[in-house]
Amino acid sequence: MGLADEAKRVAAEFEYSAEDVNKGVKEFIREMDEGLGKTGAMLSQIPTYVTAVPNGTEKGLYMAVDLGGTNFRVCSIQLHGNSTFSLTQSKVAIPRALMSAKTSKELFSFLAKQIENFLKTHHGEHYHSHIRRRLTNSTERGFRDEEIFSLGFTFSFPVNQIGINKGTLIRWTKGFDIHDAIGKDVCEMLQQEIDALHLPVRVAALVNDTVGTLMARSYSSPGKTGTLLGAIFGTGTNGAYVEKLEKVTKLKQIQEETGEEIDESTGEMIINTEWGSFDNDLSVLPNTPYDDDLDKESVNPGIQMFEKRVSGMFLGELLRRAILFLLKKHDCPLFADRDSSENDVHSTTNIADDSGIYKQWGLDTSFLSITHGDRSPGLRITRQTLDKEYGVTAASAEDAEAVQMIASAIGKRAARLSAVAIAAIVIATNKLESPADVATDNDAALGVNEDGIVDIGVDGSLVEFYPDFEDYIREAFRQIPQIGERGEKRIRIGIAKDGSGVGAALIALVADKVVKSDTGKEA
Repeated sequence: MGLADEAKRVAAEFEYSAEDVNKGVKEFIREMDEGLGKTGAMLSQIPTYVTAVPNGTEKGLYMAVDLGGTNFRVCSIQLHGNSTFSLTQSKVAIPRALMSAKTSKELFSFLAKQIENFLKTHHGEHYHSHIRRRLTNSTERGFRDEEIFSLGFTFSFPVNQIGINKGTLIRWTKGFDIHDAIGKDVCEMLQQEIDALHLPVRVAALVNDTVGTLMARSYSSPGKTGTLLGAIFGTGTNGAYVEKLEKVTKLKQIQEETGEEIDESTGEMIINTEWGSFDNDLSVLPNTPYDDDLDKESVNPGIQMFEKRVSGMFLGELLRRAILFLLKKHDCPLFADRDSSENDVHSTTNIADDSGIYKQWGLDTSFLSITHGDRSPGLRITRQTLDKEYGVTAASAEDAEAVQMIASAIGKRAARLSAVAIAAIVIATNKLESPADVATDNDAALGVNEDGIVDIGVDGSLVEFYPDFEDYIREAFRQIPQIGERGEKRIRIGIAKDGSGVGAALIALVADKVVKSDTGKEA
């Protein structure tokens, strides 16, 4: 069997048919319902306590901070009320010693100090007027609300969120290890250090990056349409969407356990699906030997099975394993030295011994984008990248075509799987019923406008940079009977940038409205 035929056979293993897509949608909807009814389900369906999405008319000056890993970002966002905003920001590296400090106070006091530095540098007037007011004001709270910055705190570590600004740390990841923070409320820890510095800042909201994506898109999307879903297709993948409160039946039990009040005025809540763990049992997800081996050798075998087939962290590794499979086939001349013996095409190969092709995680997913989009004569760009980045010298046009064929199949499958998650949420929330059927006074919040457009906000390197990713998603939509040709045209997908900045600020704004209505002040 020739190289082209071998590559076709491997690429065919990644085919994900229309029948597969529809089975996936059906199972996704089933797992959504299960997750809304109980904790501990495969699809977590985590309540976020965010009960409204913006429509672009919101105004005000808000703050956001983002502890996403080794850097800490502080922003202020001026919402102009016309779907536009201005952003001021600073970023600082977290000192390595603080990532494994003896006490959480050391880390959170450092974070509070960065907020103080930012206020002094960019908002000196607010900072100084507040200090004076604090010394002379004798009100119960010690300050006036007009002087307070409401802050959205994007905290990209596993937390058990029990309120819009309450969440306890489950475990650290990304190199952090501060034992005494486990089980503590991260918002409260930050607020204590902010108060110790007498800063005019209230930690108003704990923010998941996917929810931030939804909020950022909803504010900046065209027209009056509220956004239904915020989805990330990058290094990882996840989605958050607007759900009717009445369907979140597990909320009652959560309320009984936590005593938290829930704002029910909109009748809705944003739900963080945590869809990376969809179908961990592999009842409908596709599975190849390459998926299987990747999972077995990952740090978390048996979980995040959807993410391992969709997200950028894993697609390059799938391609690397498929390439290795062909290299090990005695009669397959991939990257073979054409000058070697006819009877032993692999007596030598054109791959350096230290090539990333031989190392776990050694092939970056960006290579899939490069080769899939390569239209150069003889796939010159693919061959140059193989040479420069992966030590494959003298790759032939036939070699490049084989690699491109498999890479494109892996990318296309990821996009079609992405369509399963998006389509399931659109269908489960009945957003493609005719506008007349769903017309209410709250259409913008429901993610539907007068034209029947369903708005989806997306972010991440795959959806932004992988050629044809959205086209493949739309092709799958058309193959789903509940969406079809007409429904696909009504689904608008737009990039939502800076969910951890403007999105976090908008969640703080929503939280502000709840606080003000609770205290009897004008929202």
